[in-house]
Amino acid sequence: MYYVEKTLEISSCHQLYLDYESKCETLHGHNWMIKVYCKAKELDNNGLVCDFSLIKKLVHDRIDHKNLNEVLKFNPTAENISRWIVEQIPECYKATVQESEGNTATYVVDNEE
Repeated sequence: MYYVEKTLEISSCHQLYLDYESKCETLHGHNWMIKVYCKAKELDNNGLVCDFSLIKKLVHDRIDHKNLNEVLKFNPTAENISRWIVEQIPECYKATVQESEGNTATYVVDNEE
């Protein structure tokens, strides 16, 4: 099995829609640190698991310097963003989204589902 990891830094804003009162309901921004993990049993014709520039195009270029509420069709929590990232890249099995020091969410594909 081959594994690659891509780290992205993204600046964007969002507001959360929660069923309890929270300061996160107000529009605010983060400098997100995102790690994208991909794997493949075989390399493609170019000797790659997944082109790093494709990961950047599918994730960074779509959400960097954006209002996430305007570009994503779900409540943009770190948990939901991590799942969205995995769904964008066929080879991706795991994504970690850190919105601030000490606040990180990870989504991992569970092959047992």
